[in-house]
Amino acid sequence: MSGAVTAAPPPPAPQKLDELMLAMDVVDTIRHRELLVERELQQGARDDELRNRLREIYKGQGIDVPDSVIDEGIKALKDSRFVYVPPKPGVAVTLATMWVNRAHILWTLFSVVLFVVGLRVGYYLLVERPPIVAAETARIELSETLPKALDTSYANVLRDAKVDEARTQAAALLANGKAAIARRDADEARGQVTALDALDAKLLQTYELRIVSRPDEDTGIIRSPSDSDAENYYLIVEAIGADGRAMNMDIANEENERTYRRSMWGVRVSEEVFDRVRNDKNDDGIVENNILGQKLRGELQVRYNMPVLGGTITRW
Repeated sequence: MSGAVTAAPPPPAPQKLDELMLAMDVVDTIRHRELLVERELQQGARDDELRNRLREIYKGQGIDVPDSVIDEGIKALKDSRFVYVPPKPGVAVTLATMWVNRAHILWTLFSVVLFVVGLRVGYYLLVERPPIVAAETARIELSETLPKALDTSYANVLRDAKVDEARTQAAALLANGKAAIARRDADEARGQVTALDALDAKLLQTYELRIVSRPDEDTGIIRSPSDSDAENYYLIVEAIGADGRAMNMDIANEENERTYRRSMWGVRVSEEVFDRVRNDKNDDGIVENNILGQKLRGELQVRYNMPVLGGTITRW
């Protein structure tokens, strides 16, 4: 049996770039002219008339387009070769879109993370941290600061005190402070520290209690209580420190049981002492024996040179 062997057709020659670009231009022209062409052409002769129409268009522009190129453009238009058809939605399309927009997506994620972290940090600093810091501060104060302050203030009083009265008061204040710490009452413990410091400051004071004898100032006052016919006698005094200046002192007014801070006040004495001082001033206008008492360092009470009855007033 014999037969002729048909040779395989030669492979198509590769298209040149200029032909491809020209075919694309043909398709573009067809796309812009398609509505006009469809109105003018009958369905049966559409390709031939379209070819002639395109040839005339390019000829009018001075471009010589081979029929093969025009045919390739018409075929490409029918095949939608140069028309972009968006891919159908899917996982691959989504991933590809995310990759293309990765910079924007990463920046958005970074902004969201930064915002969330900022909110968390702000909430911690403004809401959570203050109670924690306050609790830790209170713990340190009650366990370390206040006990140390109490011991230090108590030691200062013992160092400066020269009388048992001061030591007894300091011991009581120390005990009260430690009891306050045991029941976690920081305010009370701080108050006891303050009281110990005030006690030590009083121990360190030194001054003379002088009777006022200036011409423009009262040296003595006689007061009659409203509910009694008795008379109370007071010498007006001031505390003069080592610098020669009058010191402000906390003085209890026995007439209303209130305490005032004064640089001058009245000390109640007997009528005999009052008359003695009055006679001293009337002699030459000056009280020669004007030192009523002295407050020495390390002591709490004034050492009086004249008998006093203990009461004081702050206004007259």
